[in-house]
Amino acid sequence: MTDRPRLAVWKFASCDGCQLSLLECEDELLALTQAVEIANFAEASSAVLPGPYDVSLVEGSITTAHDAQRILDVRAQSRVLVAIGACATAGGIQALRNFGDVDAFAAAVYPSPGFLATLATATPISAHVTVDLELRGCPVDKRQLLEVVAALLAGRRPAIAGYSVCIECKRRGNVCVAVQGTPCLGPATHAGCGAICPAFRRGCYGCFGPMESPNLTALTAQWRQAGMAPRAIRQALRMFTAAAPEFAAESERHDD
Repeated sequence: MTDRPRLAVWKFASCDGCQLSLLECEDELLALTQAVEIANFAEASSAVLPGPYDVSLVEGSITTAHDAQRILDVRAQSRVLVAIGACATAGGIQALRNFGDVDAFAAAVYPSPGFLATLATATPISAHVTVDLELRGCPVDKRQLLEVVAALLAGRRPAIAGYSVCIECKRRGNVCVAVQGTPCLGPATHAGCGAICPAFRRGCYGCFGPMESPNLTALTAQWRQAGMAPRAIRQALRMFTAAAPEFAAESERHDD
């Protein structure tokens, strides 16, 4: 036992990409291990120490009854709980099931779907327990992740911007792909990725979820004026953050 704050990292329905972002911190991770005691992090170590935990980082969405109970246990053991990544904060790609029949999807994919035990929806962590902080992204940005952990250790508020990807495009000197006719979710998407996709002449896919007060109605109106079909608009809004309320609600307005 040590007197260092105890950090736990938990996985639910996800691809492990956000946990890997923490491992990719490399030199910074070495410094982090000097500041905290990593008590539970299956991606990095088989050692598991019992709670309580000062900070829990939770990756993944809730897709089974077992996980719906497990997140309650994690919350009970955690002084601070941080949801990390698109799955934990907005359901992730697996939340596409929310717009259809999960039994039909299972029957199309699995030879014996009766053996599956899954919920009809995939939901973010905040739909089940109180979340102290959300960190967006698919995966999360390691700089933001380190900022959150450092801020929590120092007892201060993390410096995470709430503006859109457009600001990052301006700072990076990107030519606006939307002005050139490429559908782009950047004006409505939370910053944090560094505008990676627009830097390579691709429209933003919205993997960091909606920014604060996004004007999606105006954005999709521009898309429709440019000839984008309703089905394509729905698909654009139902990708990495399918269960984000703002994106989900706007997608429902665009029926064929």
